[in-house]
Amino acid sequence: MNIAILGAGIIGVTTAYELAADGHQVTVFERHASVAEGASFANAGVVAPGYVTPWAAPGMPIKVLRHLLARHAPVRMRRPLSAADLNWMRLWRQACAPAAYTANRARMQRLAFYSRQRLHEVAARMAYDFDRSDGYMVLLRGERDQRMVQPGLALLRELGVPFHEINASEARQIEPALHPDTPLAGAIHLPQDEVGNCRQFAVILRDAAEQLGARFVFNTAVARIDKAQSATIYIAGDATPQAFDAVVLCAGVQSAALLRPLGVRLPLRPVYGYSISAHIPEPLHAPRSGVMDERYKVAITRMGQRVRVAGSAEIGGRPDNMNDHAVGTLYKVLADWFPGAARLSSGVQVWKGARPMLPDGPPVIGASGIPGLWLNLGHGSSGWALSCGSARVLADQMAGRSPEIDVEGLGAQRWITRR
Repeated sequence: MNIAILGAGIIGVTTAYELAADGHQVTVFERHASVAEGASFANAGVVAPGYVTPWAAPGMPIKVLRHLLARHAPVRMRRPLSAADLNWMRLWRQACAPAAYTANRARMQRLAFYSRQRLHEVAARMAYDFDRSDGYMVLLRGERDQRMVQPGLALLRELGVPFHEINASEARQIEPALHPDTPLAGAIHLPQDEVGNCRQFAVILRDAAEQLGARFVFNTAVARIDKAQSATIYIAGDATPQAFDAVVLCAGVQSAALLRPLGVRLPLRPVYGYSISAHIPEPLHAPRSGVMDERYKVAITRMGQRVRVAGSAEIGGRPDNMNDHAVGTLYKVLADWFPGAARLSSGVQVWKGARPMLPDGPPVIGASGIPGLWLNLGHGSSGWALSCGSARVLADQMAGRSPEIDVEGLGAQRWITRR
């Protein structure tokens, strides 16, 4: 088939690779100048399938309310809050019901474990290495943090995920650069999880896809998808339609706007995250792999010769309006655990990204219900962890094959309404 992919974030690039590997003619349209310039640009880089769970969970609405007044809150709300944001929050609250959470958690983790397997298979084929390291550790500052993680640990046991509950001394053996003066009650070590540079992987995979015949068209915005003609798109500033056998929508938060003129309503909203990245002056003072501060929900990861600190979940506001308090929390957590890890006097990259989130957690993968239009979107903060598996699932569906995993509950009918 001759297939157009809209969007070249990590989801679009992995989708292009899998479809090109299946022998399709693939053209990727991206409004930015390169791949992974949006939500995939400077994320935490964590691939931890056991920790991929819905944000919509029992008790979360109360937790969010408690966080609102905290100085270093992991969840924030900012003005303006649109009607779409408020509707998203209403649907999110409904999805926090225990039965919905249990089902959505199973869907996400099934996809996450498959995606990690697929990531390793794809990476093994490529001639290039990307910055990555094994192991991931959750830091517990006090007894309250230890109590709060117990339900999650019960789930990891249920799934058979290897992990170790360790004391502070053992944690510092794994990550020797941890600040000795910061209180540490213990940690959870996940030896099979990992961190990796998402954007670097996307650049390498783009090259691999191009070698398979895929074509990437950058600095090109898709204005609309034709309502009357199947799999036909219009490029901004060009009145000539471009027709394909199929179109795959992977355009992140912009996807909802492209669907709306087709009469399709999808509750996809940006939940903003922040990160800072800086050069490591002395490797002995930096993390070896990745850690997460459980209390502040902030990850600190090693990206080759750089350290990245990522966190925060911000609803509302504007994409170009930085929240100084959110960025300040990242600096605080870095100073608490690895005070000498980064050169902060110059060259610090501060980033804000729009995670494309659906209210219940799992992405939408598969046919849209509109002839010729397929969807692979709504991965939220787990796009990197779910990308390779999602792409393979979609490629199998488009080929008429049954995916290797159960994809019940990931279809478009879960959320899409027609008007």
